[in-house]
Amino acid sequence: MKNVVFISPNFPTNYWQFCRELKNNGLNVLGIGDQPYDELTPALKDSLNEYYKVGTLEDYDAVYRAVAFFIHKYGRIDWLESNNEYWLERDAALRTDFHITSGFQTSDIPRIKYKSRMKEFYQAAGIPTARYHLVDNRKNCMAFINEVGWPVVVKPDNGVGASDTHKLSNSKDLALFLATRNPDVTYIMEEFIHAEVNSYDAIIDSQGNPIFETGNVTPMSIMDIVNEADNSIYYIVKDLPADTRKAGRATVKSFGVKSRFVHFEFFRLTQDQEGMGKKGDVVALEVNMRPCGGFSPDMMNFANSTNVYKIWADMIAFDRSTLETGEHAFCAYAGRRDGKDFVMDHEAVLEKYGGNMKMVGRIPDVLSDAMGNQMYVATFPTKRELDGFYRNVLKLNGKKN
Repeated sequence: MKNVVFISPNFPTNYWQFCRELKNNGLNVLGIGDQPYDELTPALKDSLNEYYKVGTLEDYDAVYRAVAFFIHKYGRIDWLESNNEYWLERDAALRTDFHITSGFQTSDIPRIKYKSRMKEFYQAAGIPTARYHLVDNRKNCMAFINEVGWPVVVKPDNGVGASDTHKLSNSKDLALFLATRNPDVTYIMEEFIHAEVNSYDAIIDSQGNPIFETGNVTPMSIMDIVNEADNSIYYIVKDLPADTRKAGRATVKSFGVKSRFVHFEFFRLTQDQEGMGKKGDVVALEVNMRPCGGFSPDMMNFANSTNVYKIWADMIAFDRSTLETGEHAFCAYAGRRDGKDFVMDHEAVLEKYGGNMKMVGRIPDVLSDAMGNQMYVATFPTKRELDGFYRNVLKLNGKKN
């Protein structure tokens, strides 16, 4: 029986389903987390063979001792995973220290976590990337801006989501950023790309081949959603576009990805842009060596009539999928921001779209900056119906759509 250590099986709250499918596949599932066992949901408890509570997952020594305890009790650990961007480096360190070879090691981290290092692998795959400059001083930043033009985007070279990401439109913005930036963080400055974000989401086997593929579209940037406190929208595509599939598979090969759930982000140009390409072309953004966040795994299930939690667990247990996908649909996420005067109140949304609705709920405050406060997840057979849903659900009183 394979021994699998799953880090933080209780958060995100939907991740217990990865554990359930691992256990259903006959694996010995060992959880490590900082939530008391009595506070775990019954479903999660049933999905684990054993759980080790640490004071905090931030304490590497405590997590190290937990893994050592499991090795002493059960023998060699075959897999260690969190499927969480926040713990990606921690996972790699634990694998390296305990010689767990089924996953990224500490030496792999720079190319999969640092945005500046990712670019060479995208370029090796033949996919264009935005020009960049690692932020140092005003003189050199201005030299770069004079080359690419305003605006530019700055963000941590090693960062998660849109945290600490800024759009600079003039020299005043630049001066403010340089004066207030975190001195302990290395920032990357990139030319601004006029585009929407398209993703390639896949589960990859041990030979680097996809056993499941889908993707999503984010019409507006997460940076704008967070910085402007706007509504959050994105959707899982009904069918993955051929150019996204081609770019995603080329990126898998370039980065040497094996035995992982991945979320690769690309720009799709909304206008011709010199040095980047023509409107509609695909340009590299960044790789994420874990599932897309939030409720995306569930949305992939709804859009593809499948179970990605099981497909991932099948990859771990059998190196193949035992599950077929079914009928496809668009799956929409709408995260409405509290305090906005929407034409349709909550009850009206449910009345009109109840038959399409798959999930409804409040977003925890810790996630609301990027996801909004009140979320709706719904499926639609056509793009026209999808667009109508967004138009109706997000329309404000006094504004024309």
